[in-house]
Order: sequence, then C-alpha cells, then structure tokens
Amino acid sequence: MIYEQTLLKIIEPIKRTTINRMNKGKKWKYGYNKEHDIVVISKTGQIGEIYEIQNLRIGLPLEPKGVYVHPKKKWVKFEQPKELTRLKNIFDWKNYPDESKEQWYDYIDEEFKRREEGFWFNNNGKSTYITGTHYMYLQWSKIDVGAPDFREANRLFYIFWEACKADKRCYGMCYLKNRRSGFSFMSSAETVNLATISSDSRYGILSKTGADAKKMFTDKVVPISINYPFFFKPIQDGMDRPKSELAYRVPASKFTRKKITSNEKLEDIQGLDTTIDWKNTGDNSYDGEKLNLLVHDESGKWERPDNILNNWRVTKTCLRLGSRIVGKCMMGSTSNALDKGGDNFKKLYNASDVTKRNRNGQTKSGLYSLFIPMEWNYEGFIDEYGIPVFTTPDSDVLAPDGELIDIGVIDNWQNEADGLKDDQDALNEFYRQFPRTTEHAFRDETKNSIFNLIKIYEQIDYNEEMSRTLGISTGNFQWVNGIKDTQVIFYPDPKGRFKVSWVPRVELQNKIILKNGIKYPGNEHMGAFGCDSYDISGTVDGQGSKGALHGLTKFSMEDAPANSFFLEYLSRPPTAEIFFEDVLMALVFYGMPILAENNKPRLLYYLRRRGYRGFSMNRPDKIWNKLSIAEKEIGGIPNSSEDIKQAHAAAIEMYIQNHVGIKQDGSFGDLYFNDLLNDWSRFDINKRTKFDATISSGLAIMANNKHLYTPNPKIEKPKLDLHIAKYSNKGNISKIIKK
Repeated sequence: MIYEQTLLKIIEPIKRTTINRMNKGKKWKYGYNKEHDIVVISKTGQIGEIYEIQNLRIGLPLEPKGVYVHPKKKWVKFEQPKELTRLKNIFDWKNYPDESKEQWYDYIDEEFKRREEGFWFNNNGKSTYITGTHYMYLQWSKIDVGAPDFREANRLFYIFWEACKADKRCYGMCYLKNRRSGFSFMSSAETVNLATISSDSRYGILSKTGADAKKMFTDKVVPISINYPFFFKPIQDGMDRPKSELAYRVPASKFTRKKITSNEKLEDIQGLDTTIDWKNTGDNSYDGEKLNLLVHDESGKWERPDNILNNWRVTKTCLRLGSRIVGKCMMGSTSNALDKGGDNFKKLYNASDVTKRNRNGQTKSGLYSLFIPMEWNYEGFIDEYGIPVFTTPDSDVLAPDGELIDIGVIDNWQNEADGLKDDQDALNEFYRQFPRTTEHAFRDETKNSIFNLIKIYEQIDYNEEMSRTLGISTGNFQWVNGIKDTQVIFYPDPKGRFKVSWVPRVELQNKIILKNGIKYPGNEHMGAFGCDSYDISGTVDGQGSKGALHGLTKFSMEDAPANSFFLEYLSRPPTAEIFFEDVLMALVFYGMPILAENNKPRLLYYLRRRGYRGFSMNRPDKIWNKLSIAEKEIGGIPNSSEDIKQAHAAAIEMYIQNHVGIKQDGSFGDLYFNDLLNDWSRFDINKRTKFDATISSGLAIMANNKHLYTPNPKIEKPKLDLHIAKYSNKGNISKIIKK
C-alpha cells in the first residue's frame, strides 16, 4: 500500500500576482493576515510557500538568492570559532583586545540575524527553511546526546509554533506527541531562547508532577543556558546551576553590534528581572502571575486530584492583559488512559481545533492543536537528511548515526502492533505511546468498558486503514424544490451534518404508505432508525448534548446490506426545529421508522403534527393496551426503566459480538462510523446521557429486533363456573349449600 502523508500540504490560496506585488513592496507583516486568512511568519516583508499544517495556513519567508550549501548537502552544526569559545561572558568580551574584536562583529551580527529571521540551507538538493527558534535549537542547544539532529518533523513543529507566536488570536499550542519526540528539549530550548532576549519577563514550567518540572529545569533548561555563547548569554544572578530559579540580569539583546561597539560601561546597564522557574503541579500553579511563556510538559498525564482543564482556565489568564494576549503556552504530551488524565487532555486538545473558532477568531481553549503522527519522528527510521523513511526502501538508507535502515517505519510499527494483538491493554499502551492517529493517542484501557473493546478497536483500526475506500458521503437532505412533505433528496456537502454509507435504489427512496391520512414507512422490512433527541435549542453554556440519529438495516430480500449501520448524524443545529426537520427528511428518504426516547418528546410531537405518527415506533416491550395515553399519542420509549437500560446495553453488546471487528469468517464488520465506535468504547451505563451516539444506535438495534422484547404474558385459563348449585340432602328437606 502506498503511504500518503497528511500532515503537510503546500497550498496556493492567494493569487501569485498578489504575492509578487506585495513582495515587491515588502508589505507582508509578521502575524495574522485577515484579508488572506494566513499567518505570516516571515520577518522580511516577503513570503514564499504557504504551508497548511493541521488546517492552519502559514506563510513562510521567500527563499533568498543565496542559500547556504554544506559540502555534505545537509544540516551540519557550525563550529564556533575557537577564539570565541574562550569568552564565557560579556566581562570577558569587554577585556578582549579592541583590535581582535573587529573580525567577529559580522559573525555575531549574522548569528543574531539567523536567530531573528531563521535560516535557509540546502538539504539533499532542496532549499529548506528553519525558523530562528529551530536554528537556536540545532546550533546552540546542548541536549542529552550532544547536538540535536535535524529532523523534518521538528522543522514542521517549529514552523507551527512560530505561527502560534505570530497569531495575536492564539495563546499557544496543544501538541499531541509520540514518546521520545524531543518536545521536552525543544520547549526547554525555546524557553532559554526567549528568556535571554527579554526584559522584565517571567517564564514558567509545569509538568505532571513537581519533581518532573524540577528535573526538566535542572537537566534541560539550565544546561542549555550555560552552554550558550557569550554574545547570547546574559549575566546570570546566583548559582551557576540553580535548582529552582534562573535569573538573568543583563539580556543578550544588549549584545548587538551597536551595543558591543558602544562605549557604555557595563555597570551603567540596568539590571533586568527576567526569570525562569518551575512550580509544583496543581490547579492554581502560577495563579495571578504574568507569564511570557508557560511550558506545559506531560499535560496529558495529570492524574486526580490535579486537573489540566482547571489549571489551564487559571493559567490562561496569566498570558493576557484584558483582551490582549501577552504570553504564549507551549503544551505537549502523550496521553494517559482516559481515566488517568487522558480524558481532560483530550477535551483540551479537541477544544483547540483551529477550524472551530468563536466570533473573536479564537478556539474554545485559545490554543491551536497539533498532532504529528509517530511515523514522522520515530527514532531509528529517519535518514541522514532528517527525512522519515515511511515505507520499506528498495535499498538500505543511511541514518545519521551511520546505521542502515532496511525497513520502513510503518511496516516496523505494524509488525510490533501485530505482536501485541493478544494483549489488548499492551496494544493500547503501544498505540498511546506511538500513535499514528489521534484515536490511537487517546486509546483507553479495556477494563473501563462494558463492551468488547477488542472488537471495537479492531473495527476502528480497519476503518482507519481503509479510510479512503469506505465510501462514506457527507451531506444533507432537502425537500425537492424546497416544498415540504413531497420528495426528499440527498446532496453531498463536505460541511453536511449527515454521514451516509448506503442509499437505497431510487424506487425504494421516499416510499410511504398512507392509511387514514397518516403516513407510514414503506421500507420497515428493511431497517429502522434510533434517535437521541433534545428539546431546547439553546443552553446556558452554549454547548449541550448533540442530537443523534443512526440508521441500521436488517436482513431483507431487498438489494441492501444486512445488519449494517448506514447513516450517522451527530450535530446540534442552531435550533431544535432544524434538527427535527433533518430527522424527518431522513425518515422519509429511507422510508424507515424511528424508535426515539419519549422523555424528550418534542421530536415525536413534531412528527405527529406533520402527519408522520406512523413513523414513530411504539415501545416494543408493551402491548398497545398497556401503553400510557402519551405513548399511544406519540410513540417512543422511556429511558427511566432499569429493564430498558439493560436491554439497550445488551442490544449493543449483541451487535458488537456479531457484526463488529473480525467476524467468524475472518472478514471485518461494515460499521464505518468511528465516532460511534469511540462512543461505545467510553460508554458508562450509569452516565448514559453523555453518550448520544450510544443511545441512538442502541435504539436502532432494538427497533430492528423488536420481536426480542415483545411481552409474552402467561396465559391463564379462567375457572369454568357453570353455576351448578350443590345441595345438602340431610334431613327431610334439601338445602342449597352456600359458598
């Protein structure tokens, strides 16, 4: 199978003539460009390629005429001139002979320029741009293995981060990563990079525990700071290797050529209060303090009572002054199991989707989510040019350490995953550590589900692998010519509210039977819908549960898949009436009935009012005479009965066993809606209201198997009373024996 990467797209959303015109006048400003909806990270006034990374459109600088080419045509760290290595700080420079200083001014200026604007180099014949932050990481940051390798994954990471910094609407990034991706070192390098050119600023570090934050500070931040060259390194207060706070007195921004050549005395330079420190893990860490940068390491591993969501609500305010964002957050983590902090991190990650913004242009969290699949950054499968070896090569590929790579990362990953299939918890842990999709990253432990997670995850993995061939259409239904109660058609729309995997042939569409002025479904023998409705259009928090609708076929003699979920709807339109009409149109188009919960009855009253009472199924566990007045009027099934709750869960359990994952014949099930599968995996029968998809799908299964719930009352034969009197014949007169 040919691998197609989806992380990076090079797009052309702006006319080339517009770009050229703006470039000529150097009019592209660093930051968000509202007119063209791109984030410009160029500081030269000119832009070149436009990247789209996780739906964020980023304008890179224009490639210069002279691109640096190393003899090896790859990134190689520049050797610092030996004469300058002897200079440890600005005091040493002040005492350096003036005649010797002159030869280094251009060198120092160039380093400052690269730090500010970024750097271009030839990488295996291709001109490649790295941001200033990335340059500082590669050239001047000391990590555990010495100097970092260039990796394409890190290049894209830093480009995305630069866009987060440039965009005034953004509070930073929420990065979902794989294990050993280098985030701790990269964020530490950025902390030192920013702190050493800032004045009166505060930089903070948080991790899953205070001990972890301290270790990141002492083992990563401090060594990087110590190993900076003198012209980037401020004068440091206190200990050489502090344990809790790194304080800078004179920032490196003072050491530009202009300042270096001035006659200003060192003692005349004002002492400036710029610090880097760490805090213990807690909801109120850094509460009330103004931060320029907050590094949030291992934020997906905060366990109770610590809550990353609560902490972010508090620390977010440390990064703003009124409506103005003055600091950024660099958040990154793998995910724990959902009940061990992973669930909160998942909520935060999902709330950081750049495609979902409020009227201020901000995401719900204020952060921008980034996920780099493991195949981009897996040690041992990156070539000497920093490019991932995705697929198995025809001939061995050279790695940076001189080893040969003879297998592609995806094949290697799959082999390891296959070896763990008999141990689902071990497999899920492997997925969380080395995820290829966000669903891998948020895999839960099997013990936390009432359903068979092994089969659910088998199906999810299959769906992800075959995603391009499943044939799911997104779209909406509408009445022909906009005339209600006529014919319904389905039209594709990438932003549609419905996902559909099958539609009946034309002669079976819109099949309705009319009896006594009431419309009935003409395809009840083919399948049914289940629905979890809602009654109120708006909610206090503006969220609320989604309306959920699922369509499921059953075995029939028609040309239709059997026992197959063919439709999914998980949405909350602006008004409840839009949702009701969406449901009605789906029912009409497919000609199938619906079983819905009647504790939220507005949908069922809506159907009745429109003449579609015949589409609303009655609860299958009671005969007509035992239904309440309301149930006779609108149909539906209550959700309050414990028996119904158990029957509902048992119905889903039965379906999963028979039709999900690897079936007895070795084939895979045809349930292609991963949102539903994930909802099943998390389902808690004691908190049913949170699982809209599970409720609606379970009702669809019950609707198609209503015979299982039909009451079977014991037939008791009435005693036959012939009214034959019995007499006492004692004495001379017969007397009736009274009962």
